[in-house]
Amino acid sequence: MIPTCRSCGSTDLVPVLSLGRTPLANALRDASELAAPEATYPLDLAFCPRCALVQITESVAPPVLFRDYVYFSSFSETMLGHAATLASRMVNERLLTSQSLVIEAASNDGYLLKNYKVAGVKVLGVEPAHNVARTAIEQHGIPTAEEFFTLEFARRLVAEGHRADVFHAHNVLAHVPDLNGFVVGIRTVLKPNGMAVIEVPYLKDMLDQCEFDTIYHEHLCYFSLTALNRCFKRHDLCITDVERVAIHGGSIRLFASLVGSDNPVSPRVAALLAEESQWQVDTQAPYKNFALRVNQIKASLRMLLGNLKAAGLKLAAYGASAKGSTLLNYCEIGSETLDFVVDRSTVKQGKFTPGTHLRIYSPDKLLEAQPDFTLLLTWNFAEEILRQQEEYRRRGGRFIVPVPAPRVA
Repeated sequence: MIPTCRSCGSTDLVPVLSLGRTPLANALRDASELAAPEATYPLDLAFCPRCALVQITESVAPPVLFRDYVYFSSFSETMLGHAATLASRMVNERLLTSQSLVIEAASNDGYLLKNYKVAGVKVLGVEPAHNVARTAIEQHGIPTAEEFFTLEFARRLVAEGHRADVFHAHNVLAHVPDLNGFVVGIRTVLKPNGMAVIEVPYLKDMLDQCEFDTIYHEHLCYFSLTALNRCFKRHDLCITDVERVAIHGGSIRLFASLVGSDNPVSPRVAALLAEESQWQVDTQAPYKNFALRVNQIKASLRMLLGNLKAAGLKLAAYGASAKGSTLLNYCEIGSETLDFVVDRSTVKQGKFTPGTHLRIYSPDKLLEAQPDFTLLLTWNFAEEILRQQEEYRRRGGRFIVPVPAPRVA
């Protein structure tokens, strides 16, 4: 358990919610491993009253989590479209040319940087997962350093003459155990008028939609703009703009630059900070309410699935995702209820889910087995998945969306 806040160092962390001991969310199992002991870790959420950062209290070593990774962004059409739109926007707004450099931390398989490459802009990916980095290099031709982005690595880049016109960090800031070092690393690697573009799942959306399944050991922090603003200010970075985006069940996109740069500050920053103050981001009240609702979801989802199973209906799940692992393990839903899981990722197919040991198949399995109901674990891509599964639904298959309250879609 961490003794102090990951951002401000306070020792007065307040417990919010315990999801019990769970396996690592992306630690898929091979058939040969099913009988072997499976490591589990406490999954407990806490709140820092001093800086408003919400965080889990357990840290698992990053190499254990990320050196061999099963999440490839390019398997999602939604992510590909999101990345292409953002890259085109940044090329135009920042007037990027062949002399510009775009760096991305946790660049995954190059799904974002390949858009800059096509536009003739120099790119550099930083991706610690060896298998994912190789895909970026070999399939997309993206120069990729197989490293964790740290302050030390940022200093090395600068010493080698690499500084960023645009620095991307999408869904990675929550993953880093040294939050302050990462933020200082951003400041170090940016050009004087460079721009950092950072996306993180938004705490308010997590609370409002009761997205408790976004809590897992890779996600150390759960960010409000208030907590981010306090952290960035300490390290001489200015948040110049903020946008709310729909990706991943609700995120915020920050634009940050060096204090004293020529980049103007949008009134949207002050407006969202004021909005957060109104919903009491600095108090325990919204987090206590969140914990109560999480317990209610567990009870109602177990009841719904139990009643369907008792009626003799066939049940499956869609999405061998990290959030799915949290939901299944916390709600204690396994092979006694679900027959199998399907996922589009060929990397996951043939393996088994952590803790619950459900076999993962291609989505074609839905048409082959035609379960009556499918629990949609990757509900954050619901629109895309429901569109892809029109035939399954035409044949009478129904999806169950678990949050913010279980419902049949």
